[in-house]
Order: sequence, then structure tokens, then C-alpha cells
Amino acid sequence: MHVIYDNIPIIEYFRHKGRLDGRKLYQLLQTQTGVTVSEYHFSEMPPTRVNEFGQWTLWLLWMAANGIVFGLAYKQFDEGKKYYYLRAILKGGLPWARASAAVLNFNCFLILLPVCRNLLSALRGVHCFGLIKSIFRLLDKNLTYHRHIAYMICIFSVIHIGAHVFNFERFAAAWDESQYALIYRLSFKFEDTSSSTWLNPIRQRGVDPNTELFKTVAGISGVIITLALVLMFTSSTELIRRSYFEVFWYTHHLFVIFFVGLIVHGFGGLVRKQVNTSSHDPVECQAEVNKHECPDPLFEATGATSWKWVTAPLALYFIERCIRFVRSLQNVKVTKVIKHPSNVLEIQMTKSRFHSEPGQYIFLHCSKISNLEWHPFTLTSCPEEDYFSVHIRIVGDWTSGLAKLFLDENEEQREERPRLAVDGPFGTSSTDFMKYSVCVFVGAGIGVTPFASILKTIWYQHNKSESSLNIKKIYFFWICRDTNAFEWFAELLESLEVQMVEKGNGDFLEYNMYLTRGWTNNEARNIMLRDQEEGEDVITGLKRKTFFGRPQWDGIFDNIAQSNPSTDIGVFFCGPSGLSHTLRNMSNKYSNAKEGIRFYYNKENF
Repeated sequence: MHVIYDNIPIIEYFRHKGRLDGRKLYQLLQTQTGVTVSEYHFSEMPPTRVNEFGQWTLWLLWMAANGIVFGLAYKQFDEGKKYYYLRAILKGGLPWARASAAVLNFNCFLILLPVCRNLLSALRGVHCFGLIKSIFRLLDKNLTYHRHIAYMICIFSVIHIGAHVFNFERFAAAWDESQYALIYRLSFKFEDTSSSTWLNPIRQRGVDPNTELFKTVAGISGVIITLALVLMFTSSTELIRRSYFEVFWYTHHLFVIFFVGLIVHGFGGLVRKQVNTSSHDPVECQAEVNKHECPDPLFEATGATSWKWVTAPLALYFIERCIRFVRSLQNVKVTKVIKHPSNVLEIQMTKSRFHSEPGQYIFLHCSKISNLEWHPFTLTSCPEEDYFSVHIRIVGDWTSGLAKLFLDENEEQREERPRLAVDGPFGTSSTDFMKYSVCVFVGAGIGVTPFASILKTIWYQHNKSESSLNIKKIYFFWICRDTNAFEWFAELLESLEVQMVEKGNGDFLEYNMYLTRGWTNNEARNIMLRDQEEGEDVITGLKRKTFFGRPQWDGIFDNIAQSNPSTDIGVFFCGPSGLSHTLRNMSNKYSNAKEGIRFYYNKENF
């Protein structure tokens, strides 16, 4: 029974308002129908947010940490006696400048950690349970956290720059006659060049504050830092990354200049503190009665602090890059190259001491194409094979150049191939599939590659007489735009299909192929008729038929939930962000805490 309020189904009305208020819901139901609430059964309940709790908890902790860092620094410079005289000149600009600088230091400490791939891979390998396991799942969002930290750096950079622009205006204004009398009364010795007595970096009257700013170490380094930050930020937009990856790649390495400038920035000594507050209390000494008894205030630079924050992460990142460099020098032998339909290139390689896990990815480098570019690709081979392989969709300049180097019109292989360098392997969310007894794998187009490695591993594990495989059921979904895309992966599915039937476990793997375009209605009708006649799918050659159109995820997740009560189900996806958003919502919607069903959503990010 659907109850309507203001021409909207009542549950949808409250959901649109952002809440499902039980008391108001009950009142409206009884007012409209006159029937007690006990006579209603609500099938739509708020989803269990199993996939957002850890993420939002970490986000809130990070925001709280930023707030604490800002608040402590603001209070120190707004109330501390050491900065009494400096506040007399700069007023509120001082605490805003220093508090924003503290937040910048904190986030510059964090921003390199999410891109230390070897560190993250090591953390993934740690065996953990309970809360720690949930926290480690957040490693899958490392690039998201990297971007959020970058946003925070940009915001507080604007605040920091704005505050110091006003501060230099006040430094210059302190030389006005009206201001000068006050400053002189407060024992500021502007004419004295002694490093222990001066407080104002502007040493004479009538100068342009902007010109004076650019004469300082802090001013010059600040401009360099800001330019590097602007270039890195603007080139990191999705449009630039997808259309002009080389621009993104080169400009993002300006982080080296950014961090060097950040370390140098604080050595200018513009912010100074009083060092003799014990003998010259600035509050008491400003009383006319006590002024003649107080010695002159003495000042010194607060000293640079940024290097203390960034030294450790820079050291970690330096080790990271050293590991990558050593790996890039190791010999990689290309054993086989295959051109698949739908512009997919398969490269099989060998490398000494190369050990991988299913679902991991590597970075490839080809010096003949670019001396600096490294591109990530998921491994499609499994650890049990004597080689490792990747399937690369030929799209863009770099992949097109790679295909031209390895293939020509008449042959698939060449005796003399260009040298490839490999960095990795690195872990992703897909490596956690062993932790669940029921897994849902969803690949879109070439996004099926991580599941090729995983399904091969499962196939080898099932062939062993003694296997520690914990997985009891696999649901596999592959969504493609054209019929040729299925060809290279169908052979693997066919082998798995035969093996599972021979072992009497044909229900272990349930796979579903979806063709979303590349066919007309007449073609689809003919294919369906042929499927009925031949008993196997004419597109893939598999027993299970190909579906035409997009999956109906509501029905799919509902069926999986009903078939697997009281189960933690791992949902793994590789593909575009739009479908990822849908799958995450489905995972939350059909997670039911009362029935013990939880869909844990995992997306490939690299």
C-alpha cells in the first residue's frame, strides 16, 4: 500500500527532506488513513552505511585535527606574551597568518603518505582483524585523501597569503607619524640594526610594502611555492589528466620545487618573538608607573618550523623513489605480444624475483615513448603462471605508441623489442577478495582485467587437492560496449565453467555478461533466436547467455542478499566512476544489520 503526502510517496518525501522521522511518519499515516501504524509493513528502510562509516570517521578525525592545529596556533599568537609587541603592529593579521601556516605544515606532512605505494602495499599485507581491518580498507581511498589534503593546502594557502599581505601593509603603516609615536613609546627601536632589538622588517619610511616583501626570503620563496601549487592544482583536473596526461605528469613533479621552497620559506625570520618576558613583562611594563623600571624588550626570529613537519614524509618518499629507480633498472623480458579485438594489447613478460598476488597492478615505462612517463596497468596473470601479463586498451598517445612499437601490420611478434621497465607490483582493493566467503566482481570494459588474475587464481586453487580457499560463491558481472570485447576473456570463463562442472561445483561461479551497445534490435532478435536453437551463446560461446542492455542492480543485489543471509559479501569493481557510485549505493541499500548481511564495497584506484 502506497501512502501519498503532497503528491509524493511518503517515504520518498522524507528521504528527499534528508530524514525518515518515525514520529512524523506515523502521525501522517494515521491522519491520512485512519489506520494504526502496526498494520503497515515498510519494505524500504534506511540503508546500513557499512561503506561510509570508516571513511566519514577518518574524514571527521582529519578535520578535527586541522581544527585543533589551527586553534592552538591561533591562541598562541593571539594571547602569548612573546608576541605582544608584534600584535601591536599587526593586530589580528598575526594569528591568522601563523595559524594558517600551522595547518599548511600539518597537511604538507600528510600529502605524500597516500602516494607512497610501497608503504601502502606493505600495510595491506599486515594481517589484522576488527577495527584495524576496517581502517586498512580505507587504503583503497588513498588518492581521494591525497586530493582532499591538496584542497586543504590550497584553501589555507590563500588565507596565509592574504594575511601576510595585510601584515606588510601594517608594517609599512607603523612608520607613519601617528603610529611611530606609539611604537616608539612601546620601546621599538626601528633605527637600531641590532638583531636583538628590531621587530619590524621594514627599516625605513615611505617604502612600498609589496616591493619590500619581495626583497625577503619569505616573499620570494612564497611566490615560487604559490606558482608551483597553482600549476600542480590546475593540471590535476580530470579534463587535463584524461586529455593531456603528459601535462599533468610533468607539472605534478613541481612538488620538488614546492617542498624545497617550503623548507626555505621559514628561514627569512620575519616573524619575531620577545625573548626576555621574564625581565620585561610587556603587559606590566606598558603601565606608566613601571615603564622606567623595565629593560628594553629583546627579540629574535621564531625560526623555521616547516622542515620539522616534512622531513619524515620526504624521507619516506625518497626511499620510495629509490626503490622505484632500482626496479626500473632490472631487466624485463617480453615473451609474447598478442593483439586482441577491441583494441586490446596483451603483453606477457618475465622478470627475476618478481612475485605478485592476484588483483595487483604494475607501472610500465618505455623510454622510446617517454623518458619520464609511467602508466599503471592491472596484472591479468596469476601467481601460479610462469610469466606476468597485462592487457592494455589502446587509447591515447602513450598506448598507441606502445602498440606501434610492438606490432606491425603483418606480424604479432618481433625478435627485437623495445625495452620495458616495470615498477611494482602494488596492492589494490581487489587483493582482499580472499577475506570474504561470497564475492561479487563487476568489471566494465577493460576494467575486467583484475578479475582475470583473481579468477585464474581461484581456478588453480580449486585444482589443488588441498586448498585453503575460503570463497564459497562468486558472482561475476562484465559489462561491455561491443561484441568483440568478450573474445579474449571468454576462453578463461569457459575453462572455469568446465572445471567447476567436472568437480560437481557448477554453481560456484555465476557469471553474467552484458552487452550495452553495438547491436540493433534486429541483430539482437536474431542472436536470441540462434541462442535458443544452438543452446549456447553465439557471442561468447559460453552456456550462459549474454544479456542485452544494462544490469538491473536493484534486483541483482536483492537476489544476492536473499541467497546469502548472515554473510559478509565483498563487492569489487573496476570501471567508470558513474557505475561505481551506483554500486556503492546498492551495497549500502541492501546491507541489513538485523539480518547480518553486509555488502563491503571496494573499487580499484590507481
